[in-house]
Amino acid sequence: LLCAVPCDNIHGNLGRRRRRCTYVLGDSTLDVGNNNYLPGTNVPRANRPYYGVDDFPGIPTGSGRFSNGRNTADFIAKMIGFVGSPPAYLALASSSGLLVSAARTTGVSYASGGAGILDSTNAGNNIPLSKQVRYFNDTRSKMDAVVGSGAVTAQLSKAFFLIGIGGNDLSTFANAEQARNRSAAEKQSDTAAFYGGLISNYSAAITFNLASYVLIIPYMAESVQAGCLPVARVLDAAGACSQDRNQLAAGFNDALRSLLADLAATLPDLVYSLADSLGLMAAIFADPQASGFTDISDACCGGGRLGAEAGCSPDAALCADRDRYYFWDAVHPTQRTAMLRARAFFYDAGEAKYTTPINFEQLLHIDHRES
Repeated sequence: LLCAVPCDNIHGNLGRRRRRCTYVLGDSTLDVGNNNYLPGTNVPRANRPYYGVDDFPGIPTGSGRFSNGRNTADFIAKMIGFVGSPPAYLALASSSGLLVSAARTTGVSYASGGAGILDSTNAGNNIPLSKQVRYFNDTRSKMDAVVGSGAVTAQLSKAFFLIGIGGNDLSTFANAEQARNRSAAEKQSDTAAFYGGLISNYSAAITFNLASYVLIIPYMAESVQAGCLPVARVLDAAGACSQDRNQLAAGFNDALRSLLADLAATLPDLVYSLADSLGLMAAIFADPQASGFTDISDACCGGGRLGAEAGCSPDAALCADRDRYYFWDAVHPTQRTAMLRARAFFYDAGEAKYTTPINFEQLLHIDHRES
């Protein structure tokens, strides 16, 4: 006997505000274990020490999160009213009953470490955005079969979609361009074509089934200062940030901002919040101590220069005070960084520095049945 109470009917710690089912699409910053179920030796996985060392101790295979504890999806889900991120799709896919139950009571995470907006990004070693969307559609079909398409459409019209992806595409493109001997004009042309491909694929993904139901979507997909990740800094003899990579990320963010504004103008039921990860990161880096950080350049878990020349593994060097480090490994933020990001995007108030046009919390107050 399976009893599943739809999340729209569950009242949590948000008082009278209903908890919205949350569906997560993205990369390793949001992944909660999907990659643990993928075959292949080159698949990035967080299923070994020291991943999860602070919030999932005693779990020999780790939590599947690329962090010392919780990630941004966990903290945002908690702010919505859940215990943590919805479960990984591949952990449920073998049982339609479990998948439908989760999809109706909490939501599902399709995020995958190494994934990109483009199918070609780290191809074969992750679940790209297009496939994550297909998995979501498969989930919806199974929900339809159990409770009917009308009930599912009603539930999804009030769902919360969290999408965070793009960083892997930028890194892959930047690495390829760096290896090529291209003129300034050729680089400009390459970059324009690259942005065009990203935005086209992104648009196709985020408008899936939009004609069938309304999406309430907080986009957390603006890229961070990619040139300031330890994996990028280590390429510079002095360990400086790569301004070229930061500019590449800023250009993508501008294109994404324009895309969402255009979609909102043509699709009046589309309600979104775009988080400025790059801006928040720049603000923290300008005064790290104000945010409680003493190290914003080194990886807490790794090896070699900046902790970025070796991966986070059982024999890696591990910093003692993880809360004082911005970066967990050569690419990913620490649990505390993820928490600060979630708070900034969810509760962004006053001048609304890091979200546009509204913050994540304001999305939860919107009810299209009253509009």
